[in-house]
Amino acid sequence: MDMYAKKTTLHISSRIKLQEYFLRIIGYLFIAAVVASGIYTQMIPNSLFWLIPYALLYPQAVHLLARYVDDRHLRVFYVIKVSADAIHTVCIAALLGFPLIPSLLGLLIISFITLITGGLRLMLPIFAGVLALTAGLWLEFKPPIIFETPFLVNLVSVVITAVFICLTSYFVYFQGVKLAKAQRKVQLEQKKYQSLVEDLTKYLSPQLCETILTGKRPAKIANQRKKLTVFFSDIKGFTMLAEELEAEALTDLLNNYLNEMSKIALEHGAIIDKFIGDSIMIFFGDLSSNGTKKDAQAAVSMALAMREHMKVLQRQWRAQGITNPLEIRMGINTGYCTVGNFGSDARMDYTIIGQEVNLASRLESSAQPGQILISNETYWLTRDIIKAQTKGEITMKGFSRPIEVFEVVDFRTTLGCSDRYIEYELPGFSMLLDTNSIQSKDGKQIEYALKHASVYFDYEKAKLKTDTPRQR
Repeated sequence: MDMYAKKTTLHISSRIKLQEYFLRIIGYLFIAAVVASGIYTQMIPNSLFWLIPYALLYPQAVHLLARYVDDRHLRVFYVIKVSADAIHTVCIAALLGFPLIPSLLGLLIISFITLITGGLRLMLPIFAGVLALTAGLWLEFKPPIIFETPFLVNLVSVVITAVFICLTSYFVYFQGVKLAKAQRKVQLEQKKYQSLVEDLTKYLSPQLCETILTGKRPAKIANQRKKLTVFFSDIKGFTMLAEELEAEALTDLLNNYLNEMSKIALEHGAIIDKFIGDSIMIFFGDLSSNGTKKDAQAAVSMALAMREHMKVLQRQWRAQGITNPLEIRMGINTGYCTVGNFGSDARMDYTIIGQEVNLASRLESSAQPGQILISNETYWLTRDIIKAQTKGEITMKGFSRPIEVFEVVDFRTTLGCSDRYIEYELPGFSMLLDTNSIQSKDGKQIEYALKHASVYFDYEKAKLKTDTPRQR
């Protein structure tokens, strides 16, 4: 679209220069005709006959000279050219004795040329210069102003001026038509360009498309290390469902799920890396970032919104005859990853790699249906806005040491400070109690765990009392 607009601008610019060339020819033709008619009527001496070929050849010579002027100096050259036209007009009028009607019409023509091709900003100083030069010449030589110009000279002046005005009006009209046509074409190209961008954003993330189209990110193999928050999710039970449903029904269900999840992701500023079947890979922190802490909070907020929206999708799927409710499981990790373009010069992919990406994937595969598991790093970045309970250290494939894992419960603002939810966290002690989520069958196990902890603390207190005197 930019290339087309540039070509259109160059075409219009060249047409304007051509119009200016023709108008200047008519302006100098006016001078030649006035001189010729003046000599014919014996208003001026024959010695001024040289003005006729000069007036006819001068614009041609200037036009040829303009071809050798550098583009950087075209504006200066144009100002000099228009100033020379004004000086010619005044000097020739002085040589002719300042005939009233031809002089005024000549001034009108030079004003028209300057206004149309240079605008009011250039016309005003040129016009002022013309008046100053006229006054200076008249005061210096004090030629008598010829009020009674021969009829033929006046007639030639009026006819050529009329022709000049008619051609000028035609050029302006023609230029307006061309500009309107060019504008319609540019608008059409803009619509095609917008449609192309919309199609492109369906294959690439909107942030990546924007950086490519604006030139902020070159399309070349390059990458860098950045601290990102990585998100993985998939549908628990999708493989079993694939065996039950027809391919068309399964495709509709999957597309509906991915479409709804993508909307939520984009609303939270996520970069959707890829879809792998029913799995989604997303990350925060590159192209556009609000800082590591804000990016991590956005990722967890997105995960909670996805889990909440799954309830809506489950009702829709039940209405379609899918009795087994599908659940989403998610894993989130924050850490340093390598992000950028990977591949070859002919085909590259914008993605992230690294051990922290693998950890997010392992968290997702370790999660139960409906669970959001986050790493220790993500937890400490988001604990201001969410409540989470520790799941202890979990050994994961590909990691030599156990990983401390937390399960996201909900937003703190959603849970509030009600009696149903109790949370304590101290060095060596962590407790999260959600009375609404406790099932009756688990009551005895919870009671046993609390009594066991109480007995332990009573034992430690008694041990402390007996050990204190010995220390003294």
